[in-house]
Amino acid sequence: MTLPDRSTLPRRDYLRTLVAVGGAGALAACLETVRNDAERTIPAGTDDPDSLPERQHAWNDALPTDDHGNVIPPEHHVLVAVSLADDVDPAGDASKPRETVESALRTLERAYEWSNEGLLFTLGYTPAYFARFDESLPESVDLPDPEPLIRGGNPEFDEYDAVLHLASDEPDVVLEVEEALFGDRETVNGVDLERDLTEVFEPLEDHRRTGFVGEGLPAEHTDVPGVPDSIPEEAPFFMGFRSGFRRSQATEDRVTIESGPFAGGTTQQLSSMDLQLEVWFEQDNHFQRVSKLFSREHAEEELVGDYGEALADSSGLTDERIESTTADARQYGVVGHAQKTARARVDGEPPLLRRDFNTVDGDRPGLHFLSLQRDIDDFVRVREAMNGENLDVPSANNGILHYVFVDRRGNYLLPPRSLRALPTPDPDADSE
Repeated sequence: MTLPDRSTLPRRDYLRTLVAVGGAGALAACLETVRNDAERTIPAGTDDPDSLPERQHAWNDALPTDDHGNVIPPEHHVLVAVSLADDVDPAGDASKPRETVESALRTLERAYEWSNEGLLFTLGYTPAYFARFDESLPESVDLPDPEPLIRGGNPEFDEYDAVLHLASDEPDVVLEVEEALFGDRETVNGVDLERDLTEVFEPLEDHRRTGFVGEGLPAEHTDVPGVPDSIPEEAPFFMGFRSGFRRSQATEDRVTIESGPFAGGTTQQLSSMDLQLEVWFEQDNHFQRVSKLFSREHAEEELVGDYGEALADSSGLTDERIESTTADARQYGVVGHAQKTARARVDGEPPLLRRDFNTVDGDRPGLHFLSLQRDIDDFVRVREAMNGENLDVPSANNGILHYVFVDRRGNYLLPPRSLRALPTPDPDADSE
């Protein structure tokens, strides 16, 4: 991709665009832009990577929170899809490739603080990776092949081996790490990278995905086709409202695998979606958007505010509002997305921990919906509740289904940190 013209873009938008482009040229341009910031430093990591949490997905304690206790996600995200090199067989003698992967990842942990100001990352593996082995995953791990999950849906599936998720508030950090692991850069935050990943993994450029989260960022992309001028300036997501409310998210404990050899890990679901924002903003008014995203009662009682700021730490879905979903469909001919999906709660608790982010990959507005859950079946139940096929409501008023289209979907196992380097389906047997 061609580098953007610095003179035509605000600084923040220019840096976001460089992350989307990627590569050595984008990194050089990014460093040239940020290096004159005298107050800016990238905090170093730890000399003892073993002191970091065993859970790869243990991000929340390392992230800041807002005034209501909601976790503030990192601003910049890169998803690097990879396949194993032709001469790497994880089912055979893979001790050297495993050592290479672990060495490279530990270097990142020494180079960058485990935080939004440094670097957070996970490495997850697909069902296709585990299909390379004769043995199956243990019963304690639910990792089926991805499915469409909606009538008439035909998404492509992630059938490569793994995905590396890089996240930071600093755009040059995610670019530097990607270029060091898969390109020609030899240092990360001043630390020599003794091993990169090119001998083990081949990055799949066509499946590289990027994105961003942050108040005001979506409104800075009205120059992108399909992004209307009417997005609220303060909104952190393209749909115009806040997300990730603390009380409407699963905890990291709730999504963690509790038993078996992969205890301490989790499963990850990744859906890449196209958003029809022009229809969402220009054909519907604020009252209708609130009704379709939250509930009719949210709209009537003005519970949300302009972009969700009035909701504090919860989506406001009480037991009564959830139970009224079917009645609202009959009475008003509309149901809310959050109202529908809340029907999949377990004992009143949300089963998913969302870490999704906006994207303009392909020069179109979209969403990379990334969720963590103990079992993929938890996500399937939420998605089926979102489909609302048992509700008597027109498709245009069935939550946000009319505006969101899934292009790709993938399921992943995020092993605990100690098993993240080319895991086998039965690590206990390997240690005997």
